Amino acid sequence: MCVKEAETGLVICLLIFSVVQSLNEWRVTYSLNYICALKGSTVEIRSPYIYPSIINETVTVVEKALWFTRMKGNEPVDLQTEAAFAGRVMYHSAENHHTLTIKDLRESDSVEFRFMFMTNQPGGRATGSPGATLKVTALRVEVAIPYTITYPSWAKLKCQSSCRLPANPFVWIKNGQKMSEDQSEFSQYFKKADSVSCAVKGYEKFPSPSVCVLGPSCNRVTYKERSLCALNGQTVDISCTYSSKDLIVSSSWFKSNPSLQEFKRDSWDAGRVEVLEPERGRSILKINELKESDSAEYHFKFKTNWFEWRNSLPGTTLTVTALQVEVTRIIKVHQFHTEAELRCQSSCSPAGRLSYVWFKNGKKNLTQQTSTYTDNFYPRDLVSCTFEGHEDYRSPSIYPSKLPTLFLSPSGEVVEGSSFNLTCRVDGDPAATTTLYKGNHALLLGPARIYYFTSISSEDRGLYHCESEDQYTVSVFVDVQYAPKLPSVSESFSGGTVEGSSVTLTCSSDANPAANYSWYTEDEELLKAHEENFTITNLRPEHSGGYYCEAQNSRGRHKSTVHRLAVTGSWKLPVILSISAVCLGFVLLFLILWLRRERASEQESERSKATGQQEEELHYASIQFVRTEADPVYSNFNMTQLQRHEEENVVYANPRCSSATGPSCEDVSALYGNVNKTFTE
Repeated sequence: MCVKEAETGLVICLLIFSVVQSLNEWRVTYSLNYICALKGSTVEIRSPYIYPSIINETVTVVEKALWFTRMKGNEPVDLQTEAAFAGRVMYHSAENHHTLTIKDLRESDSVEFRFMFMTNQPGGRATGSPGATLKVTALRVEVAIPYTITYPSWAKLKCQSSCRLPANPFVWIKNGQKMSEDQSEFSQYFKKADSVSCAVKGYEKFPSPSVCVLGPSCNRVTYKERSLCALNGQTVDISCTYSSKDLIVSSSWFKSNPSLQEFKRDSWDAGRVEVLEPERGRSILKINELKESDSAEYHFKFKTNWFEWRNSLPGTTLTVTALQVEVTRIIKVHQFHTEAELRCQSSCSPAGRLSYVWFKNGKKNLTQQTSTYTDNFYPRDLVSCTFEGHEDYRSPSIYPSKLPTLFLSPSGEVVEGSSFNLTCRVDGDPAATTTLYKGNHALLLGPARIYYFTSISSEDRGLYHCESEDQYTVSVFVDVQYAPKLPSVSESFSGGTVEGSSVTLTCSSDANPAANYSWYTEDEELLKAHEENFTITNLRPEHSGGYYCEAQNSRGRHKSTVHRLAVTGSWKLPVILSISAVCLGFVLLFLILWLRRERASEQESERSKATGQQEEELHYASIQFVRTEADPVYSNFNMTQLQRHEEENVVYANPRCSSATGPSCEDVSALYGNVNKTFTE
C-alpha cells in the first residue's frame, strides 16, 4: 500500500497482485480486504479479476462493471445510483482490474464494498466475496496530565484513531499554529489557554478537533463541518464555535481560495453574505443564492489584546454543485419513442442520505427516487432532477430532441447476412455534427448521418457509440444473430483408447443464440440430444467407428465432419495367454525343424560315403575294360553289347543303388554312361 497527497485528501493506493488465469476460471479478488482511511479523505479500492477469454469459440466481452454495498432482490445496487454516494464515487477500468474512487469520506461509508462484472456469455458474471471492508476514522487527541496541576504544567499527548492508519509521521498544531513533531506522542509544558490538535503529516486538511490541554476552556476554534456540498442557487450556513481565556476584541470570516477576502458584518456582494452570532462563542457565515464561484475554503479568526488565532488548521471547504442530467444508455429505440436511462450528476453530494426527485414535463415523478431514471421518452419531453427537499434548485432541463439518437432500421432482430442501417444523429437537427464509434474506431457516416450494413456479419456484433457536438453520448449494442459455424469435435480419454476405458467427445460451435448439440453415428443413428458432451464408458471394439455432432439454434444448423474412433483390444489375461501359446508354438516348431535338419545331415553323410565307394568301383571297372581292348576274346563285341554288359555288371556289382541309403540306380547309370563315352572316344 502507498499513500500520496492530493487536494481532495488522503488517497490510499492499493497494489494489484498478479493473478495466473486458468483457462475456464472466473475470479474477482481485492488488493486489500481491509482499509483504514481518514474522514474527509479520498480512497481507491482496486479489484483484479479474470475470466475465460473464449467460450465455445465466442470471445468474452465485459459489458458492465459496477461496485455495490447491497442487493435488491437478486441484483446488486450500483453504487453510482446510491444517493449517499452521489458525486463522490468514480469508476476506472483498465485491463483485468477495476478501481473504485470515493471522495470526501464519511464515517457512514464504513461498510463492505464488492465488485461485479457482467459479460456477453450466458451466465457470465462474477463477484468477489468477502469484499473490501472500509473503516473511516477521525483523529482525536488524548491528554495525560499530573494529578496536581500548576500553570504552566507538564502534559503528555497522544494522537489516536479507531483503526490503524498508514505509518506516516504526525503533525501537531498548537493554538492554530503548526509545530514540528514527528511522533504520535509528545510531552511538554503547556499554559492554561493552550489548545492542541493533531494530523497525519502531509494530510493536515483532516486534523483532529482541537482540545484544551489544561482544563475545559482555552483558545480554540471548532468547525461544525470540514466540508459542505450545496446546490447552485441554494443558501448555506458555515458554522463554528470559538472560545478564549481573554476578552475577544474582534472576529471575522475570510475566504482562502482563490485569494484572501474578508467578509464584514455589514454587507458584502449586494447582501448575499452575512455573519450571524446567535449566541456567545458561535459564529455563522450565511451565503445566499450560491454560485459555483463561491466554492472555496472558509476560515474564522479572532483577536484578543494579547493573542490572535492563526489559520494553520483547515476551515470548512464549500463545494457548490450544479446538477445536470446525463443520458447514460439507450436501451431500445422504437418507432415513436426511445427507452433510455438518465442519470442525475453532480460534483458532490449533500450530507445525509437524500433521495432524488425527477421532473418530466414539469410533473414530479413519484416512483423514481434514485440517481438513475429509466423511462420512455418522446420528442420534446423535458426532464430535470434535484435532491429531495431542494425542489426549488433543479438541474437545467434536458430537451430530448437535442440528444443524440442511435438506432437500427428496420427495427427488430439483426440476422447475419441481412442489410441494416445504423443512424447516429441529433433529433430535430439532422445537420448537426455527430460521430459514430465502434470501440475507439470512428465509422464514416453518410449525409443523413447513417451507416450502412449491406450484409451484416458476426464480426459486426458489438457496442456502438453516437457522440454529439456537445459530447453527449448514447450507445446501443448490436446483437447479430447467426446460425452455428462448422462444429468441431474434440476427444478426451480416460485410460487410453483400449477396451474397458472411457472417452468423452465434446462438440463446440460459434453461434448466436447459443447452440444446442445432438450426437449421431456415421449411419445417422441418434445417440444423444441437447448435450454438448457425449461419453462412452467401458469401451469395446464394437464402439469403433465414426461419430458426428450437429449444432442448431433458431437461425439454422450445421453438422461436424465425421470423427473416427478406433478401439484396440485390451491387454488382459486371455490376450497374454494367447500370446504365450503362440510363442510356445514357435519354439516347438523350431525344435522339430532343427531335429529334421540334423537327421538330414546324417543321411547326407552316409550317402556321400556310398557314392565314393561306387566311384572307386567304376574307376576299377573302367581300367579293366581298357585292359581288355587288346584281348581277342572281346574283339567280337560291338559297342552296344559292351554297354549293356557293363550296365548289368554295375547293377550286379552295386546292389545298394536301389537301397534307401545308397545312390540311386539312375545316378550309377549316368556315371557309367560317362565312362562309356570316354571309352568310345
